[in-house]
Amino acid sequence: MFTGIVKDRGSIVGLHRQGSGLRLAVRYTNEEVFAGLAIDESVAINGACQTVVALGEHSFEVDTIAETLKKTTLGSFRAGDSLNLERALRPVDRLGGHFVQGHVDCVGEVTRLVARGESQEIWIGFPAEFEPFVVPVGSIAIDGVSLTVADVKEQVFCVAIIPYTFAHTTISMLRPGVRVNLEFDILGKYIVRQRQLEQKNERPASSINENWLKQNGF
Repeated sequence: MFTGIVKDRGSIVGLHRQGSGLRLAVRYTNEEVFAGLAIDESVAINGACQTVVALGEHSFEVDTIAETLKKTTLGSFRAGDSLNLERALRPVDRLGGHFVQGHVDCVGEVTRLVARGESQEIWIGFPAEFEPFVVPVGSIAIDGVSLTVADVKEQVFCVAIIPYTFAHTTISMLRPGVRVNLEFDILGKYIVRQRQLEQKNERPASSINENWLKQNGF
């Protein structure tokens, strides 16, 4: 579990194909944040939860499987690419963002950037089937960064970026056409799922009435 409050901006230092998957080597810059990092720990890389399988000097490696490559942007990484990094949440941490699982739902695409004084407004398109999960003033994780939805239109939403987030994450590198990992708020997903189950379990009105009884000899 994560919070979407990015703690470090790292980079890709190695990529190796492994069958249908990929071994990624990631360098981190904040030694204090990653002190004590161990094999089998979870780290969010651009919002995708990955398991550490090897450690190096100021670096770690993860094995990214085919399913993750299909649902995220991790397969498009190249050596030198910058990354948003966050270690798994500890129970004693302050929850500054929202509950982020690191289970990316889909890939979105930046459609427009608008400067609003010192802040930035970013519009992102997303697949139609996820529209029920995007709520104005609700939470969303974009490449692992916890943000608030400012506005929603048909298959596109907007987030406002404060200067600090712009300076300390890869959000500053986004341009129209760039693809990003999206994870919708887990609370919203459970609510939508509950409604779907309730609708599924609703029994249709009975067709047995007085006319039906007469027609069938009762």
